[in-house]
Amino acid sequence: IFMVLSLLSIVYGALRCNILAIKIKYDDYDVRVKPAAYLCIFMWRSFEIATRVTVLVLFGSVLRIWVFLIVLLNFLGFFFYPWILFWLSKSPFPENIEKELSRVGTTIVLCLLTFLYAGINMFCWSAAQVELSDPDLISKSQNWYQMTVYYIVRLMENAFLLLMWYIYRTDFYLYVCAPMLFLQLLIGYCMGIFFMLVFYQFCHPCKKLFSSSITEAL
Repeated sequence: IFMVLSLLSIVYGALRCNILAIKIKYDDYDVRVKPAAYLCIFMWRSFEIATRVTVLVLFGSVLRIWVFLIVLLNFLGFFFYPWILFWLSKSPFPENIEKELSRVGTTIVLCLLTFLYAGINMFCWSAAQVELSDPDLISKSQNWYQMTVYYIVRLMENAFLLLMWYIYRTDFYLYVCAPMLFLQLLIGYCMGIFFMLVFYQFCHPCKKLFSSSITEAL
């Protein structure tokens, strides 16, 4: 019961962050989110987060040490990604976050921001993409390429972790239909991607402002 309540709480938080990110990106427009959009986001985040957590738990139950390496690599990759893009852009160091902050204080704030960003992206696609070269520190463009690469790599990673669990599973899972669970988790993650595609293609409140639809980008 507590696990279900925790999952619903996290999914609700992800849903609210999605809506907030849309309103921040399109603050010049009157954003009206329809019930169908809420439903798509809820289903998208439910399948995405639940399957991701389950995959990590199953993998960690048979390869306890290796799961820390997987989590660490994921975290460090997403933590340094915004900084790498910032260094490649050769943009000046952000100075307008807070006038009272020194350069060291600004660096600490940016590190905390990318820390949060990395923590979110380990489990689901972040609603707002950090862009340190932007004055608002949030990317205002809709980058279909990054989203596509993220979900393809994440799906492959989940499949690999489930395969390792299937190979090294112990007698604890003797009464579990491992092939069926393997298939259900992969289908569950694909269902999350499906609802995400439906949201951006049909239910996004500002889809008319996109330069291209997600199906055209794919």
